[in-house]
Amino acid sequence: MISSPFMPAEPTARAFAPGQGYDIVDSPVGRLLLTGDERALDGLFMLDAGERSATVRPGLTQRQGLFGAVADQLAAYFAGSLTEFDVAMAPRGTPFQLAVWAELMRIPYGATASYGGVAAALGKSPLASRAVGLANGRNPISIIVPCHRVIGADGSLTGYGWGVDRKEWLLRHEGAVYGTAARGGRGAAAAAAAAGSQPALW
Repeated sequence: MISSPFMPAEPTARAFAPGQGYDIVDSPVGRLLLTGDERALDGLFMLDAGERSATVRPGLTQRQGLFGAVADQLAAYFAGSLTEFDVAMAPRGTPFQLAVWAELMRIPYGATASYGGVAAALGKSPLASRAVGLANGRNPISIIVPCHRVIGADGSLTGYGWGVDRKEWLLRHEGAVYGTAARGGRGAAAAAAAAGSQPALW
């Protein structure tokens, strides 16, 4: 059995664990809301995604600098100098959701996988693709747990909780191949070259 990349989450019965808080960092795809405590990050949400935007839960205290190491890694990722995060994470989810999120962590930077491919990697039948999609959509730690790297079997972007424009931005930033290119049209080098010139969304 492959070990999980996640730490155990705090009991869900507790509204806020001692020391839990949030902070906000800027990025090319808008402000990012980070939540968790000194032990681990348990959420990374987008605040500038229009009607899809996340909000800060009432009662959660802002603690500037709480996620300094995470912020530094995100800055390096957006600068193009970091391709793999090293962050302690404790997302809350069902055993199946946690298994899906752990599998997302195995999709390399610059690569993509289909929903059916993720299901197969978990030892499930293609019929589990829909369940994988639902779990993918409930991923609470965007970007670091790369749900944006899961696309349709035909290379289409399908959906993304923070808007398909942000999913496309992230894939282009990583030089990933998708769309018609994923079906054999354009090489990864050309995709990476196109990614280098894209403007920030925010």
